[in-house]
Amino acid sequence: MTEPYVKGAATAPPAAPAARRGPVVAALMLGMGLAAIDGTIVSTAVPQIVGDLGGLAVFSWLFSGYLLAVTVTLPVYGKLSDTFGRKPVLIAGVVLFLIGSLLCAAAWNMASLIAFRVVQGLGGGALQGTIQTIAADLYPLKERPKIQAKLSSVWAASSVAGPAAGGLLAGYADWRWIFLINLPVGLVALWLIVRHLKEPERAAKEPARATPRARVRIDWAGALAIFATGALLLTALVQGGVAWPWLSAPSLGLLAGAAVLGAVTVLVERRAAEPIIPGWVWRRRTISAVNLALGALGLLMVAPTVFLPTYAQSVLGLGPIAAGFVLSVMTLSWPISAAFSNRIYGRIGFRLTAVVGISLALVLLLVFPFLPFPGEPWQPALIMLLLGAALGLFQLPLIVGVQSTVPYEERGTTTASVLFCRQVGQSVGAALFGAVANAVLAARLGGGDLDTLARALDAPGSLTAETMDGLRRAVDTAVDYVFVGAAGAAALALLVLLTLAPRRFPVLKEDER
Repeated sequence: MTEPYVKGAATAPPAAPAARRGPVVAALMLGMGLAAIDGTIVSTAVPQIVGDLGGLAVFSWLFSGYLLAVTVTLPVYGKLSDTFGRKPVLIAGVVLFLIGSLLCAAAWNMASLIAFRVVQGLGGGALQGTIQTIAADLYPLKERPKIQAKLSSVWAASSVAGPAAGGLLAGYADWRWIFLINLPVGLVALWLIVRHLKEPERAAKEPARATPRARVRIDWAGALAIFATGALLLTALVQGGVAWPWLSAPSLGLLAGAAVLGAVTVLVERRAAEPIIPGWVWRRRTISAVNLALGALGLLMVAPTVFLPTYAQSVLGLGPIAAGFVLSVMTLSWPISAAFSNRIYGRIGFRLTAVVGISLALVLLLVFPFLPFPGEPWQPALIMLLLGAALGLFQLPLIVGVQSTVPYEERGTTTASVLFCRQVGQSVGAALFGAVANAVLAARLGGGDLDTLARALDAPGSLTAETMDGLRRAVDTAVDYVFVGAAGAAALALLVLLTLAPRRFPVLKEDER
């Protein structure tokens, strides 16, 4: 049974002919690769960067600053793409990303490098949200899994290849090449976008926005409020328990400030003529359910992406490359599963397909704590392979489904809200599960954190075999608890789908063209 189609005044333009899509799809894949690889490529080059620039105490902001800028700008770029069109927003994002890359390569100290990473992130936010929206514009409903699978493959490959590429460039060239290699790739993507991306003329389809003044009205106060709220919240989540204790004045002050600014943001958005985050994003049952479900996905993804590599090296005794392979098998099955998901949701619907996927993920996450100690590498690798297939069935039908329930001029905002919730979920998950892991270690060992133990196990020195075994068992137990927590996040996503999501998504008829 396919999803029903409702009659409505959708203004979605017809999808581009296949012959005209090729160059645009290539540009989207290049842009997605840039945004994905820059989230991880710096990680293995930190020793060289710190050795050159100093700033060991604040180097974590190389990652936090980029993540923060990407996350808090997603809703803003989504609204801008609906107002001005996708092309100018994407071009601005690529240009800003390349300027940030060039500035990063020219950084003279750690403070300047962190500031320029934030500039990169401001461009990366435009890349992530706008690329996903253009992908939905290019393809009719039945063909969208193809482009989404391609983008998922690029994201997965770039995320896995990032650390290896960063290590090679830092070790055999210079760490500044980590940022300089973005320039030729980004310029090719920019040229393809400028030359080949053609957007429909929308003015005739929007009588309510007949005047140029009305069409370009932007809620800058709301954008600033959202940016400030997100910045405080993500700073508290990323740095809490790392740079300062959770119950310290900085953490409590940041969380309190985020709460106050959040209330201010709601007031500003309610009064705005064209709010950055319109009220219908949360009033419409389908969109709000998908936002919450993918927020839970971001939460549970912290377990495999952050904690599994530590488990593979500290418990299984694998090297960095082998440990990366245990995780990377998930990135192989995910896009394959996503590509074939249309054959399932075309029969049983978007919601039920996602329910099947997250139910399988819930079972697999609960299986992980029952793996034997120390176990064999193929055991977690098999779980990751199956988990990727399950999450491919979960995520893609929800994204394609929710994009298909809104007209063209609302698709950017809708897509950005989904990605924003997923990013916030990841930040919450990193803070929450990090606290869980450290609490387990404190209970078993009387103190210490996961990173410290991982470094001790990587360079055992004078540790006895018995002590090493005890530390490995402690890490194993901590990661098991994290996976139980991830299973809880999967259960939350399942509950949201069963109670809040409509049984059939109200897909707009025009989206099938």
